[in-house]
Amino acid sequence: MTTFLQSVLNGFAQGSIYALLALGYVMIYKATHVISFAQPALMVCGGLFAYHATSVFELPFWPALIVAIIAGALLGMLVERLALRPMVGKPVFTLAIITIGVDIVLRIFANRYMGPDPRSVPYPGGSNRLEFWGLSISHQRLGLIVVTAVTVAALAMFFRYAKTGLAMRATALNQETALAQGIRVGTMFALAWAIAGGLAAIAGTFVAATGAGMEQNTWIIALKALPAIIIGGLDSIPGAVIGGLAVGLVESITAVYQPDVAPWLGNNFALVAPYALMFLVLLVKPYGLFGTKEVERV
Repeated sequence: MTTFLQSVLNGFAQGSIYALLALGYVMIYKATHVISFAQPALMVCGGLFAYHATSVFELPFWPALIVAIIAGALLGMLVERLALRPMVGKPVFTLAIITIGVDIVLRIFANRYMGPDPRSVPYPGGSNRLEFWGLSISHQRLGLIVVTAVTVAALAMFFRYAKTGLAMRATALNQETALAQGIRVGTMFALAWAIAGGLAAIAGTFVAATGAGMEQNTWIIALKALPAIIIGGLDSIPGAVIGGLAVGLVESITAVYQPDVAPWLGNNFALVAPYALMFLVLLVKPYGLFGTKEVERV
């Protein structure tokens, strides 16, 4: 039982990364109906912003995280303004391809800055761990879970009570109606990208604070958030959180038990497990667990 609970705890920590990234995907999709493939690059850039703040300006972790969030949000707004805004009205497929190009360009610059060596962000307490009920979790992972919970709660309050949050919800429901009500849809697009950039920066900062640090292939982590948004539903914010946690749990539990229970599946099946879960969910719920069903009248 202790082994199972430990794997669940580790899964929640890893799933928090996927949840933050999945939220960014959903934010952009709800506002623009475009799946952004630039999230991996935004995550890497966010981690490097935090690294630069700690290594060059010698800021502690938490101020560096704030700097990374602001820089990531500004980068997201810049991407929207320069790459996506001029293409408004073009087919959604075209915009998705553009985000792939943005991802490649940003990662090229990030890799040039990073170089061949890992870049790490020091976390307060270093490798200290918290022990309770026979379980163990590092301070970094505990901080990640807490920050994710606070971020999700803040977003929920923002969309429910803030005037701008309500305007974003209106834009996501119907852009033409939002325009008719005087909402500046272009501003809502930019804000969606800013929030997605900030969320990616949080994820990237905590990834850089792990023992391995930020490497040139770290961007692959963000691709695991894609099954999360499919599982939860492309347009569901609660679904993004639940989908991210589900992917982390499945990956962690599979890594622990699969070598003994089903060794015939081969090594590193845990990397495939999130996609297997996505396939099973889509067989039952084609729009994801919380996705909005589309009804087409002919």
